[in-house]
Amino acid sequence: MADESRESVYVGIDVSKDSLEVSLGDKGASMRFGNDDQGISAMLDWLAGQSVAVVLMEATGGLEKRCAQRLYLAGLTVVVANPRQAHEFAKSLGYLAKTDGIDAKALSHFARTLHNSERFEKSLFKLAAAHQEQLQALVTRRAQLVQMRVAETNRLAQAHALSTKSIQAVIKILDKQIKALDEDIGGRLKQHFAQKLKLLEGFKGIGQGTKAVLMAALPQLGQLNRREISKLVGVAPLNHDSGKMRGKRSIWGGRSDVRSSLYMAALSSVRFDPVIREFYQRLRAAGKPAKVALVACMRKMLAILNAVIKSNTAWEQRCPQPGAV
Repeated sequence: MADESRESVYVGIDVSKDSLEVSLGDKGASMRFGNDDQGISAMLDWLAGQSVAVVLMEATGGLEKRCAQRLYLAGLTVVVANPRQAHEFAKSLGYLAKTDGIDAKALSHFARTLHNSERFEKSLFKLAAAHQEQLQALVTRRAQLVQMRVAETNRLAQAHALSTKSIQAVIKILDKQIKALDEDIGGRLKQHFAQKLKLLEGFKGIGQGTKAVLMAALPQLGQLNRREISKLVGVAPLNHDSGKMRGKRSIWGGRSDVRSSLYMAALSSVRFDPVIREFYQRLRAAGKPAKVALVACMRKMLAILNAVIKSNTAWEQRCPQPGAV
């Protein structure tokens, strides 16, 4: 699709539920398309007249998936960027206003900068294997049903007597659906991810739910270093410093589904895994608030899981030397 005789174009796409704001950066051209099959086809026709080097968009909880896949299948080089990294880059350029046009233009600049960096190859979008896409769909659906069950359970506590029977019936249906999904997810984990999961068997607190989320939503596990994987998930601490001022560290961005699952796993691991329990107790003894200590445990757990997969060495074999992780 690229024309070698013309200057390369770096495309930034700001993705929302209903629309795609597309910017060609310094060339000044921008267009808005629908975030549906018809809109994406129109966008591809428009980009066919450009010498496209890279197309970059942020990860937006799955809203970007169809667009990224279509662009990739059309032969374009695609990057789905970590929102945190994109935000930090836009902030460094002075893009402080939050409008779609400015965001898309900042993403175009980010695409150009990333293309010339050592991180570019690791950032490239690749199509997930069919079995991973299927697992992700099941994991997402299970999370939706669990959320619905929580809502119905909360309603039950305050419900009128005439509503109780209906709510209980809905909860029963949801329980049945969740159980069926758990069985389906468990079967797919055994069929497609048995080798990886066997390495994690000795890690206390990592149940089927967390394993499913990790396998479905974090295919990079074991392929990056500990700092890169922490940034990708969004558990690396973010500085808020200015001059001599030192602000509080915080976490944000990244893959919220993985982060939420790790948080629940950390609550269990601080009780049952000796390495994580000792680490948590040491942080609390040093005066760290409970939530800060738990986030640190999440980060350590992710580093351990990443190292285990990367080294192809089961966790129980690493336990005697936790400091090496």
